[in-house]
Amino acid sequence: MSGALARRRFLALGGLALSGGLAAACSSPLASGLTGSQPDTADVIFWNLFTGGDGANMVLMEDAFRKAYPRTSVEATILGWGNPYYTKLALATASGTPPDVGISHLSRLPLLAASGLLEPIADTGLTGMGVTPDRFTPAAWKKATVDGTVYAVPLDTHPFVLFYNIDLARKAGLLNAAGDDLKPMSGAEDFTGALKAMKDAGAQYGAAMSITADPSTAWRFFSMIYSGLAGPVVTDSGTKISIDAAAMEETFAFMRSLTSGGLMPSSLNGSGANALFSTGKAGFLFDGEWQIPSYRLVKGFRFNVVPFPALLGPKPVAYADSHALVIPHNPRRSAGRTRNAALFVRSLLDNSAIWAHGGHVPAWLPTQRSKAFLDQSPQRNYVQAAFSAVYDPVAWYTGAGSDFQNTVGATIIDVLAGRTGPKAAVSAMRGDLKRYTTARPPVRMK
Repeated sequence: MSGALARRRFLALGGLALSGGLAAACSSPLASGLTGSQPDTADVIFWNLFTGGDGANMVLMEDAFRKAYPRTSVEATILGWGNPYYTKLALATASGTPPDVGISHLSRLPLLAASGLLEPIADTGLTGMGVTPDRFTPAAWKKATVDGTVYAVPLDTHPFVLFYNIDLARKAGLLNAAGDDLKPMSGAEDFTGALKAMKDAGAQYGAAMSITADPSTAWRFFSMIYSGLAGPVVTDSGTKISIDAAAMEETFAFMRSLTSGGLMPSSLNGSGANALFSTGKAGFLFDGEWQIPSYRLVKGFRFNVVPFPALLGPKPVAYADSHALVIPHNPRRSAGRTRNAALFVRSLLDNSAIWAHGGHVPAWLPTQRSKAFLDQSPQRNYVQAAFSAVYDPVAWYTGAGSDFQNTVGATIIDVLAGRTGPKAAVSAMRGDLKRYTTARPPVRMK
């Protein structure tokens, strides 16, 4: 399928998804872009999906570029997280009026690349600016590569990690002799024992995790454990179910043992998990590192963050995703404008120690090894998770905020809640996956 045809089909597919929100955005730069009239109001037009602390950090990074290149202007537009953002990015690019630089989760990259919506990084001038594979976390760079071509520049790795209450861990005898980190753990027995020790030390629960109505978190937890035993649940670009039934049943049984044994709540929403952990009623928290800034605001609360140990498999595995920088395809973009976009991308990498304040591990190794990052705690404690990262399987339907995560996550929630047994859950998961593997993709995936 040609790039032009793929883009047209993607445009047709996304039209209905966008139509509801277009009227409300009719006076924005986005709306003019989608109607083919986006003005070149700046030398670099940048789209992202960052609000809150991440948004504030990104503004600081944008300002650093403006200071370094005062004659090159940047206009940043923040769009709605998840499917709305990706639909708008795809439609604007397919209609010939994309931003110069955009953000993409690496888990979302395969479809964007297959649709012909992105410029290969080799064609942007970034390689000549030192953006080469040896300067990035290998797992992130590999995920930025689709069918042998690199389409994105990884900005970070944001893994699913293990938070712990320092005071409870000390009381439970889980800290090392120096008293500044957890003792080594390996395997399900060690891990379960640590949760029991937290409970014996006075916590109501050994651990907490957002479960109720939070399928993405449930999927992250499941994927991390299962990936220690088996490969992706789907292969062949998402067209083939590749479940290892025995490994999946073992994973479900282990997860359920944590809730059925009272070590974790079997039903808990996000605010409930935060309350249990921040008030010392749960010794551990299973969550993404992006929660770190929130817990820093809790007065007198002492916590640390480390990668998960090996659980059911022989080696530690970290479920993760990455924010990455892409240059959307635009045949009308001038060479000068492409160079400005490349300079902006390189500047964001160079200033990614700022980005790390949100909890993310910089993918740019010069920053990851810099004093500016290594002085950040607890961020420096879980760098290894970026090197053992496992992402969503390659498919057009997977990735951050996808319906896929909602669907399979719902089955995992049922296991944690005790509504579905491990063996029945394997069958349910197979049914969930069949819904996607037999669906017709919007573009041909290799």
